[in-house]
Amino acid sequence: MSDSSGYRRDIGFFSATMIIAGSMIGSGIFIVSADIVRQVHTGPLLLLTWCITGVLTLCATLSYGELTGLMPKAGGMYLYLKEIYGPMSGFLYGWACFLVIESGAIAAVAVGSGRYMGTFSPGVSDTHWLLGPWNIKAWQATQDIALGPYEFGLTTARAVGIAVIIAFTLVNTYGVKLGVWTQNLFTLAKLGAMAALIIFGLAMSPKIVPVAGPYVPPLTVAPITLLAALVVAQVGSFFSCEGWSYIGNVGSEIKNPRRALPLSLLVGPVIVIGLYLLANLAYLRLLGPTGIANAPDDRVGAAALGAIFGPLGGSLMAGAVVISMFGYVNGASLTTARIYQAMGEDGLFVGSAGKLNGHGVPAWALWLQAAWASILTLTGTFEQLVDYSTFAQLLFVVAVIAGVMVLRVRKPNLERPYKTWGYPVVPLIYIMGAVGIMGFLLRYKPAFTWPGLVLVLLGVPVYLLRARKLHNPTLRPPDHPHIEQDI
Repeated sequence: MSDSSGYRRDIGFFSATMIIAGSMIGSGIFIVSADIVRQVHTGPLLLLTWCITGVLTLCATLSYGELTGLMPKAGGMYLYLKEIYGPMSGFLYGWACFLVIESGAIAAVAVGSGRYMGTFSPGVSDTHWLLGPWNIKAWQATQDIALGPYEFGLTTARAVGIAVIIAFTLVNTYGVKLGVWTQNLFTLAKLGAMAALIIFGLAMSPKIVPVAGPYVPPLTVAPITLLAALVVAQVGSFFSCEGWSYIGNVGSEIKNPRRALPLSLLVGPVIVIGLYLLANLAYLRLLGPTGIANAPDDRVGAAALGAIFGPLGGSLMAGAVVISMFGYVNGASLTTARIYQAMGEDGLFVGSAGKLNGHGVPAWALWLQAAWASILTLTGTFEQLVDYSTFAQLLFVVAVIAGVMVLRVRKPNLERPYKTWGYPVVPLIYIMGAVGIMGFLLRYKPAFTWPGLVLVLLGVPVYLLRARKLHNPTLRPPDHPHIEQDI
């Protein structure tokens, strides 16, 4: 099995599981339940939203494990899509990761950390402007779809987010061991914080009895059907369950990858989804649907512990949430830059992205990613950045999960160290569920989903121009070995 030159296999099964868990548990579980309740209104539907996302996520990870076992190399989904559908699909994923998916997710969580910093310093807020705001009015694209309004500029929360992005990019330029050690530390801390929230939340009673009954939205909020509300609410929960695919990006750095990769893709998500459901039970017990929906600045995690211990409890939980968000930014920065390194080897990314520094990491790709993610922090709030990144992510995850089935048909005789449990039902469940969600997002959350889709499609002419240049033999990099040669 060939590896990308220069990478070091320093990541074991435990660290791989911690990367998955740490990348999944970011800001979402401590924030998005507020917006979910504002969509679905009741506690049972809040839990149903998370259950649906949990089932679909496990269907995806059980399927994705088959590809990680087949191609345990740096690049993850970029590599898989390229091998399954051809080089353009791989490029479009890498292009979308940089412009939309992963940079947008890093920006969203970094801004979310700034939001939680407001617990300790009221001056840190997404409404405290340092530069701007510069407003763009809404544009009525169709009778039912309006794009905008948009509000650009630098707030104190966004400034904190930029500082966080830069700090963890710097950490990861000094080698995978330091990045993984940092990730393990943050992940263990955030798992401990979630465990404390769940134990206290389920065992102790709040000081003030929460408002009974469902959340009642303001009259100014346009009603939508229950099905539409339930599907649109998946944006937040899906965003909170993203991150499991990152482990494929560091395939060249995993010890015993054929076993460790599929197993970590089962263990990590099961742990996280179980914790998410228990955390939401704690939220409902301590705050009720109305308290969740009206949590100050959507800081549901801090509000929940504050309901038991008062301001001190809220501050302690806010600190733990900030640590959790730091862990996500570190994990995403650590893993995603490997995609751009793989693209750089193929001559499809700018500058020296394909090169590793003296510490064996793609430093150029790391800093390019940090620069663009920092720019994205200026473009929207946490919720808007979530909308921006989630649709494009679903689009490519659907393609890669479908690729499991494509390879089974095209190359049935490949030796598969791990085969998808429940095939073909399990991948089909994910594909149908995710496609349905994407359709609803384009209809009900167009302001940031449509721009994200347009940016993905703009990658087609960019690839064609780049590919034409690469037809010159002196510019085209060596071909990667095919799957059969790797196995």
